[in-house]
Amino acid sequence: MTSTLADVAKAAGVHPGTASKALNPETRHRVADDTVKRVLSIAKKLNYQPNNIARSLRTRKTGTIGLLVPDLTNALFPPIVRGIERVLSEHGLHALVVNTDNSPEKANQLFTALRLRQCDGFILATAFRNDPIVEELAERNIPSVLVNRLTDKKLLPSVSGDEWSAMHVAVDHLISLGHTHIAHIAGPRSISNGSIRRAAFLDAVEEEKLKKDHCPVIVASEYSEDAGEAALLKLFASTKVKPTAIIAGNDQIAIGAIDGLRQLKLSCPEDVSVIGFNDSPLVDRLQPSLTTLHLPKHQLGEDAAVILLEIMSGKRTQKAEAHLLPCDLIVRNSTARVSSKANR
Repeated sequence: MTSTLADVAKAAGVHPGTASKALNPETRHRVADDTVKRVLSIAKKLNYQPNNIARSLRTRKTGTIGLLVPDLTNALFPPIVRGIERVLSEHGLHALVVNTDNSPEKANQLFTALRLRQCDGFILATAFRNDPIVEELAERNIPSVLVNRLTDKKLLPSVSGDEWSAMHVAVDHLISLGHTHIAHIAGPRSISNGSIRRAAFLDAVEEEKLKKDHCPVIVASEYSEDAGEAALLKLFASTKVKPTAIIAGNDQIAIGAIDGLRQLKLSCPEDVSVIGFNDSPLVDRLQPSLTTLHLPKHQLGEDAAVILLEIMSGKRTQKAEAHLLPCDLIVRNSTARVSSKANR
């Protein structure tokens, strides 16, 4: 037999309105702590399940957050999703996760579907530098946060890694190992990560007074191993002075680049050092283990969810502030001192 809110209230000796407030994470702060504990304990014993449909009709809130992710097969995103879900669940909210396959068309279709489900807010890990979905969310003032992505127009709050500083750290690390011929295989420029990391690399090259023609940039078609391998082969076919080190746009591109080096009968790190970005799971198990920049993925998700909840509760305005988390360099075996024979 299903217990009702009235059953819980009667057993706890409180008014049904008080029981309702105690059971709702957004309103329980209005009820005395001992009453909240008593109501929650009794609700658990009676196996009380709230009528979410009735609640949504009454409050015009569904308790759901739309979460758009570009590629769930990319190891970068599951920890971000888990961080978001952990925070939301503590507040009685649930994420509706959709996978867009990095397609603007599919993203728009899924966003429309989530809007029809009347999600209370949105977290986007899918934003392109120019993104109509972001513009719509900002125009309609729907509580929303970007995670691991930025847009050219600063319209929504965002949480991402400090990619600019991270790329400078990567260049400095390679210089400390004697490298002066450093290439960058960048991610797609339509996405902020690719654009920012590329610009940061070029800035570091200029700051360290390296020769620009010794530090070429080539753009991978996507964040994948195949794209990284293709870009590496194109890089070595098109440059007269071969790089002794490569900084990749992400770990997948880095892995593909190492595969490309093998095709050219070159060894990593003996002939060419390689640095990735994100510190994806299992990159420490590769041969060689991958030196990479650690992106605090779980914290990105948690912080994005916290900001969204503060916007929804009125504690924070939807100001387009960028929240940057530090990215630490994790040195492993894919980087080494430059060979004495390099570029002679």
